[in-house]
Amino acid sequence: MKYFAITYTYGEDAALVDATRPEHREFVANQLSLGRVVGSGPFVDGGQALIIIQLPDTATEADVTEIMDQDPYTVKGALAKREIREWKPVSNIFS
Repeated sequence: MKYFAITYTYGEDAALVDATRPEHREFVANQLSLGRVVGSGPFVDGGQALIIIQLPDTATEADVTEIMDQDPYTVKGALAKREIREWKPVSNIFS
């Protein structure tokens, strides 16, 4: 498996972020049910969140982008920034 860390920076429109959150969480729950999401949640200091997903060894960053472009936060413009990086767990419980 390959792992990818997706960091979200919320946009300035807090009302839009809040209004979109239920749809975003439904999207994440669906990805969890598909076995893609390993973990997700906001950073406690606010403003950002992290999603870790796992995909087959053949996956690329383009595959992750295609999936994450379906997140309502992205679709509705609730994010100021999104960063996708391949992540290599060394000490982990994921394998």
